[in-house]
Amino acid sequence: MKPRSIRIILPCILIALSTLSWKATGQSMSDSLRTLRQRRTAIWALEGSFTAGTFVFLNQAWYTQYNRVGFHLFDDWGEWMQMDKAGHALSTYAGSRVAADCWRWAGLDRRKAAWTASLSSMGYLTMVEMLDGFSEKWGFSPGDMIFNTAGTALFLSQELSWGEQRIAMKLSYRPVAYDATLRERTESLFGRSPAERFLKDYNGQTIWLSANIRSFLPSARVPAWLNIAVGHGARTMLGGRENVWEDDNGITTDRSDVLRYRRFFLSLDIDLSRIPVKNRFLRSALSVVNIVKIPAPALEIDGRGRIRGHLLHF
Repeated sequence: MKPRSIRIILPCILIALSTLSWKATGQSMSDSLRTLRQRRTAIWALEGSFTAGTFVFLNQAWYTQYNRVGFHLFDDWGEWMQMDKAGHALSTYAGSRVAADCWRWAGLDRRKAAWTASLSSMGYLTMVEMLDGFSEKWGFSPGDMIFNTAGTALFLSQELSWGEQRIAMKLSYRPVAYDATLRERTESLFGRSPAERFLKDYNGQTIWLSANIRSFLPSARVPAWLNIAVGHGARTMLGGRENVWEDDNGITTDRSDVLRYRRFFLSLDIDLSRIPVKNRFLRSALSVVNIVKIPAPALEIDGRGRIRGHLLHF
């Protein structure tokens, strides 16, 4: 299994936490960094150290375990029902949005902040893909690059055309209770701890596009923070392409009887960035947490042709 969830989502979480710390302590930062030039220097230093640190971590955690080879491509388009690809788009979107907040804090106008953030986000993920390209275990994935670009384009196009994010990408997760006969397989794939499962278990993740109603329908009599969202998920995936696998002893297990299927959702959501809050810390916290889809009633249609409603979907 290619552990992309950890390598792609985790950097966004760390960047978001760093941004929350900065924005929540804005007054003290303003006192210590007296000019916008100093703020920009601080951001470049943070991004540089963050990038260097995460690349050292990635190299030690994954790449040193496998041989380095010549640059090559890797076709993983058909894996995980494209849930990993949606995760790539989410990561570059979220990374661009968080970085743009930092650059606006440092005095860049909205357009310049959007361009700077988008290029830095794409640059980071492209370097990760290049590392993959020289790894014997993996390879450079054109599909990943397409979705990296799509996530950045979603952010940048809205900033340049509307000056706001009317359509946001979000993530939700609900732990999956697997059958006891699948415990060994799921633990080897997705880990045992809740944190590992959250990052690695595509079966529990849903990726959303959440659109603000009032942004598109100004006369609508709904709260300014109310969104409508469509989501995509999948279930009972026990391997990248099929539910058949071979263990370290060469023994093949065929669980094709466990059906893999997609899930599509329609739900309400809340754009936390549009909630009027005066407190600096709370406003910053809501901006960071806005990457998470708020639990709400949802209608589901799955790949088996079944339709059902959820009082609350996570």
